[in-house]
Amino acid sequence: MDLKKLLLQLTVLGVISAAMAAPRSGQAKPGCLDSCGNVSIPYPFGTNPGCYYDEEFLITCNNTFNPPKPFLTDSTIDVTNISLNGQLNILQYIARDCYNQSGSQISHNVPSLQLSKFRISSTKNKFTAIGCDTSAKIQAYLGENEYASGCMSICDSIDYVTNGSCSGIGCCQTSIPKGVSYYEVTLESYYNHKRVWNFSPCSFAFVVEEDKFNFSSNNLSDLENVEKLPVVLDWAIGNETSCEDARKSSGYACKDHSNCYEVDNGSGYRCSCFDGYNGNPYLPNGCQDTDECNDPTLNLCEKKCENTAGSYKCSCPKGYHGDGRKDGSGCTADQLLVIKIVLGIAISVAVLLVGFTWLYLGIKKRKLIRLKEKFFQQNGGLMLQQQLSRREGSTETAKIFTAEELKKATDNYSEDRIVGRGGYGTVYKGTLTDNRVVAIKKSKVVDQSQIEQFINEVIVLSQINHRNVVKLLGCCLETEVPLLVYEFITNGTLHDHIHNESKTTSLSWQTRLRIAVETAGVLSYLHSAASIPIIHRDVKPTNILLDDNYTAKVSDFGASRLVPIDQMQLSTMVQGTLGYLDPEYLQTSQLTEKSDVYSFGVILVELLTGRKAVSFDRPEDERNLAIYFLSALKGDRLFEVLERSIVHEENTEQLKEVAILAKRCLRVNGEERPTMKEVAMELEGLKMMEKHPWVNDELKSEETEYLLGDASDTYRFGVTGNTTGAYDSTREHIALQIDGGR
Repeated sequence: MDLKKLLLQLTVLGVISAAMAAPRSGQAKPGCLDSCGNVSIPYPFGTNPGCYYDEEFLITCNNTFNPPKPFLTDSTIDVTNISLNGQLNILQYIARDCYNQSGSQISHNVPSLQLSKFRISSTKNKFTAIGCDTSAKIQAYLGENEYASGCMSICDSIDYVTNGSCSGIGCCQTSIPKGVSYYEVTLESYYNHKRVWNFSPCSFAFVVEEDKFNFSSNNLSDLENVEKLPVVLDWAIGNETSCEDARKSSGYACKDHSNCYEVDNGSGYRCSCFDGYNGNPYLPNGCQDTDECNDPTLNLCEKKCENTAGSYKCSCPKGYHGDGRKDGSGCTADQLLVIKIVLGIAISVAVLLVGFTWLYLGIKKRKLIRLKEKFFQQNGGLMLQQQLSRREGSTETAKIFTAEELKKATDNYSEDRIVGRGGYGTVYKGTLTDNRVVAIKKSKVVDQSQIEQFINEVIVLSQINHRNVVKLLGCCLETEVPLLVYEFITNGTLHDHIHNESKTTSLSWQTRLRIAVETAGVLSYLHSAASIPIIHRDVKPTNILLDDNYTAKVSDFGASRLVPIDQMQLSTMVQGTLGYLDPEYLQTSQLTEKSDVYSFGVILVELLTGRKAVSFDRPEDERNLAIYFLSALKGDRLFEVLERSIVHEENTEQLKEVAILAKRCLRVNGEERPTMKEVAMELEGLKMMEKHPWVNDELKSEETEYLLGDASDTYRFGVTGNTTGAYDSTREHIALQIDGGR
């Protein structure tokens, strides 16, 4: 929609809200103002002392506007509607970050919203970012705890922007958690909009009522003239955590003929009138009996209707029998024959109803069985059974689990059992009937490609037999999206141990080097020793699990690809995680085993520095770890970027050699990178230096360089200008919209 249509839509919504909120008698305290302009002000809200429940419910009515405008307390927060069901509609500012054609910033703001009692509605609002060179962040407080989230939208052409779709191209959205009372919105740009200025000169970000914003490609430019958008707040009475506590307090707000119910966003409670009553439950006698008999839309009784407190009663005139209702039990002639006929019909209907119920339940059960059989066949169950029957002599074979087994193992997939979430699904911790603890991967139900990811992972894992790969125990094929069952690895991920401050000190350099050796060995095995070569395609610390002995276990093969022996590369849609993606793969979409080598090089740098691969909290020249690390090597500043806890006098040479190896893995040209087999051998050799310290003392430097790899200048700290220039190219391509890790 263009700017005029957007403004028209907001105007229409405002008119509708005003009509719905038209003042009704008895909604405000007697003698108090019951509206401000077109907005009704029901108690517990009010405009003057004595007219509201407490200071949080003060509405300031500004009469300098025509019509007058209501504001929340003494703030500048515009109120557009107040509902007794616990919601407050307001208008809130848009964050904008605009540039001219030369890339100079011309406008920028950082809007925020701070509430002392009310909460941002987690069900009605979305955090939304608009733009094609945009990184948006929302920082908020959940009670006293800080929270941050955001999204990123990068697109080089408006041709890819889809109207009505806020899925990441031109527009991205994320949910608002429960309990938010304060937030601040910030925006950043990667290229100052110079590459997209002709159709997207600005970035916009805002919290907005989801049902009142529909994205259009025109929003990339026309939002520049829109100041505010609608937001929904949740309100409640008091700070009690339960209605039982609220009833004991002196300020209990629920009056005659009303119930108390607890809120699920923040603290406090709300009130509602009993069934058969309507009105304001916060006022004495505010809930009035509904006269159902005088409501022509109900038409409840066939003959005579009598209103009662909270209900109604139907009756028949003399000479008729029945309860007088129009739902099939109205007034009939009071004759014995009629009664017998009615009784016979009733019995017949009851018998038919019981028969149809049994028939329905039988058909439903049969359909469920057929559906399970359909899913089983559709997911390759017959083929898998044939494969298992051929391996009956093997001591360990994959098991086909039933849907009921895994449902029981995870307490019906309870939220408490979730141990990880990713782009392809959710991982649950489960306990089987034999007390084995397992990890159960449940893929997302999105489209057919998710089924293909599952089949791909089963095929890939069936080719792997390695002690440092997470073991596949079996699968379940009776559900629409099949499930994988793995051994449970107890000690978290390598990412946790590198980047979690409470764990990093326990991970010594010797342990880090051993993890690197084990991981490199797995990738070398996948590339050159498996029956069909396998490219992992998503090598990163979160996919390297650690057991209690800190032994590495490589996991998550959902994005992996089998490579025919006669084929050196594959053309694929770019997939991976920001910061670990091979720049050559990004540019060409040609996947090779050297793509895994690049990702492993980033992991080596993380092990050396203790820094994350990408972090927007760091200065701009340090955000991409690979680029920053290579720059440090070129400037002979290696020991300035290494993590201090791993540097010791006796391992400096070893650290230098690992850094050189990481630099070789990070070359932009894939052909210039070593193979994973060469990387694994060099790391194994460096690990042996710990056991044989005489290597450093007695071997000549030339012999050491020969054992550890080519000693050409390009492998050393004096990186040539070409390498730096190539990584500038990476900086331009690294912001592509890609699948953001699992």
